[in-house]
Amino acid sequence: MFAAMIQNYLVLALRNLRKNGLYSLLNISGLAIGIAACLLIVLFVAHELSYDRWNPNAERIVRPVADINFGGMHHKLAVVGSIVGPDAAKDLPEVQSWCRFRSNGSFLVKRDGEVQQNIREENVLLADSTFFEVFPLKVIEGDARRCLTQPKTVAISQSRAEKYFSSPQMALGQILVLENNERWQVTAVYEDMPVNSHFRVDLLLSMNGNEEVKNDPPFWASNNNFHTYLLLRKGTDIEAFKKKFAALSAEKIGVTARELLGTTLADIEKTGQYARYYLQNMTDIHLHSDLHPELAPNGNIRYVWIFSAIAAFILLIACINFMNLATARSSGRAKEVGMRKVLGGRRSALIGQFLSESFVIAAIAVALAVLIAAVAMPWYRDLTGRDLAMPWSSSVFWLSLTGGTVLVSLLAGGYPAFFLSAFDSIRVLKGQVAGLGRAGGFRSALVVFQFTISVALIIATMLVFKQLNFIQTKKLGFEKSQVIILNDAYALGDKIYTLKEEMLKNAAVESATVSGFLPVPSNRSDQIFSKNRSFDKDNAVSMQRWRVNSDYLRTLGMKIAQGRDFDPARLTDSTGIIINQTAAKLMGFADPIGQKMYVPDRNFQGTPKPEDFVELTIIGVVEDFHWSSLRNNIGALCMQLGSSKGLAAFRYKGADTEQVIASLEKNWKSLSPEQPFSYRFLDESFAKMYEAEQRIGTIAGIFGLLSVLVSCLGL
Repeated sequence: MFAAMIQNYLVLALRNLRKNGLYSLLNISGLAIGIAACLLIVLFVAHELSYDRWNPNAERIVRPVADINFGGMHHKLAVVGSIVGPDAAKDLPEVQSWCRFRSNGSFLVKRDGEVQQNIREENVLLADSTFFEVFPLKVIEGDARRCLTQPKTVAISQSRAEKYFSSPQMALGQILVLENNERWQVTAVYEDMPVNSHFRVDLLLSMNGNEEVKNDPPFWASNNNFHTYLLLRKGTDIEAFKKKFAALSAEKIGVTARELLGTTLADIEKTGQYARYYLQNMTDIHLHSDLHPELAPNGNIRYVWIFSAIAAFILLIACINFMNLATARSSGRAKEVGMRKVLGGRRSALIGQFLSESFVIAAIAVALAVLIAAVAMPWYRDLTGRDLAMPWSSSVFWLSLTGGTVLVSLLAGGYPAFFLSAFDSIRVLKGQVAGLGRAGGFRSALVVFQFTISVALIIATMLVFKQLNFIQTKKLGFEKSQVIILNDAYALGDKIYTLKEEMLKNAAVESATVSGFLPVPSNRSDQIFSKNRSFDKDNAVSMQRWRVNSDYLRTLGMKIAQGRDFDPARLTDSTGIIINQTAAKLMGFADPIGQKMYVPDRNFQGTPKPEDFVELTIIGVVEDFHWSSLRNNIGALCMQLGSSKGLAAFRYKGADTEQVIASLEKNWKSLSPEQPFSYRFLDESFAKMYEAEQRIGTIAGIFGLLSVLVSCLGL
C-alpha cells in the first residue's frame, strides 16, 4: 500500500515536471549548479582537513619549533638546532623515536655510469635512519630499519625508482650521482608519499656522517636548520608532555645564555628578548602553522572556514531559488489544490505529492551536479593547486549524496509543500488567491537575502584582489622586472663567470651578477653580529649575511643610502660590508661608515673565543628592501664580497626577453651540455609568495559569480 502510494507520487511528479518544462529546467539548473559548486568546495575542504591523517602515528607526533626575539629580530621558526631531537629523547622518557630533516634545496641528479643530462629534483631531504619509524610508509624494496644507517646511502620513492631504473626491483644497490660528484647508493625504495602530507620527499639522504651535524655547537639556540619530529609513546598525555618539554627547553636555553652570552636567561628576558621552544602537533601543521621555513607551502584554516561558509551559502541560495520558483507558481497550482481538496484529498497527501516533486527535482539535480563536478575536476585541480579527485569508490561519498538529496528536497521543497497545501479550497475555487504569487512579501525577502549574500561574496573577492594589487605595486627597494634568474648556476663551477662575460657582450643585457643570495623566497639562517669580539645581550644583532659580487646592487636596482658600492680594485673591500638601513639602526650607528662589526666564523666549536670572530668594516648602507614576504618586517642584513654560485641574475632590456633566453640557453649548452638549462623571472618568483592569496581570490570570485547566476535563475 505504502509502496503504491510512493509510486503514484513519483509518477505524478514526473508528469508535472514534463508538463512544466521551463519551470523544471530552471529549477534543476539552479539546483545542479549550486550543488556542483558546493560539492567541489566540500571536496577541497575535506582534502585540507585530511592532511597527515594517513599516518597511523599522526596523533602522537609533535614538532619542536622556536619563537626567538633577539638581536632586534623576531623569528617564528619551524626549524630547530640539530641537538634538540637527541636531547629531548635522552631527557624525556615519553619520546619513543625522533627524526630530523635537513633541506638544502634542489639537487641535480643522474644515474651513475650513463652519459645523460642531470635531472633537477626538488623534493630531497637529509634524514635520520629512524624516518620509517616516525613516518611508516610501505618500503617496497630494502630494509626500513637499516637503509639509512650508513653514510652516502639513499632511499628513493617508487616514482623515482621507475624514473631512473625502470622499476623498484632494479633500483636496489644502484648508484645515483648528486651534484655531479657525490655518489649515493640506493638502499631502499618506498611508496610515494600521499598527496595529503605536509611535505613530500622523493630522495631521502642518510644523515649519518653529515658534517653540519658533527660540527654543530651543542646549544639549542644555534644553527636552527633542522625540521625535527618526536614520536611519543602510546598513552602519553600530550598537553602534560608539552609542559615538560617547555621546562627542558628553558633549561637548555639557560645554558646557551650562560655559555654564549655570559649572562642568564632571566637577565635576557628583562630586556624584552627571549628564545622559547614549544611543541606543535603534526596534525596542526598544514592548516595552523605560519612558521618559517616550512618544507612545503601550508594551507590556512581561515580559508577552510571561508570556503565552508561559501558552500553553505551557495547551497542555501540554490534552495531559496527553488522556493522562489515554487511560490511564484502558487496561483497556477491553486486550482489544482482546491479541486483535490474538494474531491477528498487530505492535506498530508498533498504535502507528500509536493515533496515527491521536490525529491525528483533534487535527485536529477544531484546527478547532474556530480556530472558537472566530474567534468570540471581537471580545471578545478589546477585552480586550487591540490591533487583532488572524485571519490567514486568512497561509500561515504555516495551515502552523503543520498542524504544530501533528501536534505535538499526537504529544505527546498518543504516550505512550498506546506504553503500550497494550506490553500482554502472554497476561496481558491472562487479565484481569491491574489497576492500569494510573485508579489508575496516572503518571496521578496528571499530574493533580497539571495542577492545580499552574492554581493557580499563579490565585495570580499574585490577586497582580496585590492590587497594583491597593493602587493604587486608596492615599492620593494629593488627593481624586480626585466631580471632573469638562472637556476643551478653552481653546476657550471667557475664556468658560470665565463657565461656571465659572454652574456654581457649581448647588447640586450644591461648587467649581470652571480650569487646564491637573491631577494626571492629561500631558507636562509641569520648570524649574530656584535660591536666587539664577543656576544652579550646588549650589543648582539641577528642579521642575514649574504655573499655577493661587485655588480650585485646595480643588477638588482638597489640604491646606496650612505657610503659606496663594492669596488673590486680595492683589496680592503674583501673585509668590507654593506649593511641595510635596518641593520644600521639596530646596531646603533649614527654614522655607520667606517664602523667595525664582528661575527664568529662558521667553524667555531663550543663557546666562541675572541679569535673566532672576523672583523668587518662598513663601507656602505643600502636602502632597505624586501627579500621575503611583505607580511614580514624587513630584517637586518649585511652583504660581503665572496663566492656564492648558486644563482645568476641578468638584467635585460624589456623587449628582448626571448632573445636573451635563447642566448642564455645557447651559452649554457656550449659550456655544459649535460646540465639541464633552467630559468625563472625575478618578478614571478616574488609573486609566488602570494600564490595562495591569488588562488583564494580567484576561487571566491568564481563562486561569487555562480551565486549571482543561481540567484538570477529564481527571478
